[in-house]
Amino acid sequence: MNLMRAKFSLLCLALIALCAIVAPAQSGRKQPKAPPAAPVPTPTPEPTPEPKTQEKKSELGFILGADNFTGLESYPSNYYDAVMAGCAGRLRSGSSASVDVAQANLSRGEAIKKAKAETTTYVVLFKLKLDEPARSYDDLAVDFTLFAPQTGKVVTFGTAYQNVNQKGPIITAPRSRGSSGALYREQFLKRAGEDVAERILKALNLNIPIVH
Repeated sequence: MNLMRAKFSLLCLALIALCAIVAPAQSGRKQPKAPPAAPVPTPTPEPTPEPKTQEKKSELGFILGADNFTGLESYPSNYYDAVMAGCAGRLRSGSSASVDVAQANLSRGEAIKKAKAETTTYVVLFKLKLDEPARSYDDLAVDFTLFAPQTGKVVTFGTAYQNVNQKGPIITAPRSRGSSGALYREQFLKRAGEDVAERILKALNLNIPIVH
């Protein structure tokens, strides 16, 4: 019985010794490192699109027309063209308004009807005349009437004359002798058209001094 206890004790001591030897060996082994985790890509923010700036179109507008066939007298169409060109150029430079020139003849009734059909566009009607005691086309005067949109009511009216408050020389292509040449007269009528535009801008509180 004692012998068996002695054998059992030796066996236990041997197992303890074996465990003591194996444990340091296991602890000395290097454990394989885990592979590094792949970096998570940072999402690149999409550039914010810049808002497109849209040019705001002016709502104010003018339609220019000429009444050349109402009445006993009619005048060369290029004289009306000169008047309306001067007026249109001045209205454009003195405001942000859009300006259209009617190509067909425009009577007073048609001008009123057109103005009533518009919401923010005024109608300007021109008519040339010779006042007594006028002797030639050099004495042509420009009657004008400004009609309001929607109502067709008269906003302002008047008469512009050639060579009034002239500033600066009149420059034309080669012309006939004297100041009665047609090209020279057209330049004066263009100035008269500018004068009409100046009065219209003033009536609508949009006036800027004309610089020749």
